Amino acid sequence: DSGFSIFLAERTKKVHFIRHAEGYHNVATKESGTNTCLHREENEAAHQHPLYDSRLTPKGIRQSEDLKDHLSKRPSGSRNFTAFDLVVVSPLTRTCETALHVFGQPRQPGQPSFLSKGIAPPGTPENAAGINIPPPRFLVREECRERWGQYVCDGRRSIAEISAEFPNFDFSDITHDEDVFYSDERESDEHCCDRAVKFLEWLNQRPEKCIAVVTHSSFLRHLFGQFGETQTYEDRENLQRVAGNCELRSIMLCSHG
Repeated sequence: DSGFSIFLAERTKKVHFIRHAEGYHNVATKESGTNTCLHREENEAAHQHPLYDSRLTPKGIRQSEDLKDHLSKRPSGSRNFTAFDLVVVSPLTRTCETALHVFGQPRQPGQPSFLSKGIAPPGTPENAAGINIPPPRFLVREECRERWGQYVCDGRRSIAEISAEFPNFDFSDITHDEDVFYSDERESDEHCCDRAVKFLEWLNQRPEKCIAVVTHSSFLRHLFGQFGETQTYEDRENLQRVAGNCELRSIMLCSHG
């Protein structure tokens, strides 16, 4: 065993997974020490709960802006900053807010990249040279939303309402306007794991080579928990540990067949 792996470049792509920044539901569970504050009352509709489809806190917004600053100084490839071909976003409000604060306004759906004005981050040589860097599309997908059910924070608003708040996000892949997945029962571990792998299969079919995914902690735990058995203990621990708010975790996705 050489200790190396070699894959054809066309079978790989870089995926940057980002957990959403701090939401009000995170604060509520931390202060109460339990998740019961995320349960609806017996005679209460889930969407009436104040933490339904929870938003970011002011701290969460600052975390997102800090990550934006980090990416503007993080060299990637031949550039002095990290740029993305595509941003995939869970349809929950906190992930949409995180994406907007981290990446700025997206390219309008259907607009070719060469028609989209964009500029490299301030302070970079690319910015000084006036190089045009088109902003990425923001594509919203149900597959990367949080493990659904039981907790009101993991339900989502209607697409009609969310898309009005985030008009340049591309919601065209969302089938149902209302949330048909949320219920009082938690999605099974097995189903969430299967959903995560199907999401990877979808990512693998995308033409883009550098993709950001703004998603959730439990979804990431079910995704990464299925990988890492051939890695060192330290790498496996780093891959599978619970992601912090607005944490960036980058991987190389490789298709074996």
